[in-house]
Amino acid sequence: MRVLVADNSRIHTRLLAEALKRDPQLEAIPFESDSSGLVEAAASQRVDVLVVSSNLDEMSSRGFEIVHELRSVRTQTKSVVLLASSKDEFILSAFRSGARGLFTKNDALELLGECVLAVHSGKIWANHHAMAVAVEAIASGPVVRAANSNAMHLLSKRELQVVWALAEGLTNREIADQLNLSPHTIKNYLFRIFDKLGVSSRIELLFMALSHPNSGTEGDRNADSGQPRGDYVFSTDSAFLEKSAAAGMPAAQIALAQLHLAKSRDPNNLMEAYMWYMVASERAVIAREKLTNLLTPEQIEEAKHKANALLSKLKDNSTAQAALI
Repeated sequence: MRVLVADNSRIHTRLLAEALKRDPQLEAIPFESDSSGLVEAAASQRVDVLVVSSNLDEMSSRGFEIVHELRSVRTQTKSVVLLASSKDEFILSAFRSGARGLFTKNDALELLGECVLAVHSGKIWANHHAMAVAVEAIASGPVVRAANSNAMHLLSKRELQVVWALAEGLTNREIADQLNLSPHTIKNYLFRIFDKLGVSSRIELLFMALSHPNSGTEGDRNADSGQPRGDYVFSTDSAFLEKSAAAGMPAAQIALAQLHLAKSRDPNNLMEAYMWYMVASERAVIAREKLTNLLTPEQIEEAKHKANALLSKLKDNSTAQAALI
């Protein structure tokens, strides 16, 4: 099992890697570079488990950002977070980022190998206090915000600007240039947006934006800055969808196809729907080919098996089939 280790200092990273190497089942690799290359390293080396400190590059929540970003790039890699603090907010941030294991300063180092093995097998590893904090948060929290039609109102003016730019197909660096911010700041904004809205990927975020009630249009942008007003609300009209679809967002392409399909009495709309489905399908094929290079033959076969099982289930379910059409 390949384990990548990244603690908040080189000496701690090496010590943890050496401790894990004592288990013959584990191939521990110390990561001693800047955290900006950590996600790419974990993905390119097909790491099974990432052991990462919550505090990297002197930033208390950098580890959480890494775990969240890695989760969207390589879902096969599980993460164990080395908590710099046992405060409730740190515990919840770790779970929300996607961590499957929490290891604290008070835990015996000899247990880290067991933690990694447990997480790799699909289990959750956390002490009683951390689990109690998570359960209490779920019990006392509101209904999942992603299902709330007013969820976008949770965002600040700047956060809405980031989402709008994302919907236009801009990269983090392009968004940073547009808003005169650093790419790292944009990552932080996205991390907070995901947390506020209860979404875990850019696609989920875009779908939420597109499905928001028609309370605004592109004309609601500030005339001077070209950015949305503080009370800006996304529109699901075809102009907004076409802008996002043309920028290369597959979610917008599918949504636009469905919008034209809903107006199927007009042959031109049927043609437009067919065209956008073709574009979305082509981009999906390209993305799948790229993923093929990151997966083993066994992983690809497992993915195909799951896909066939899901497709078979959808074919047997007339309601689900109708929803797809």
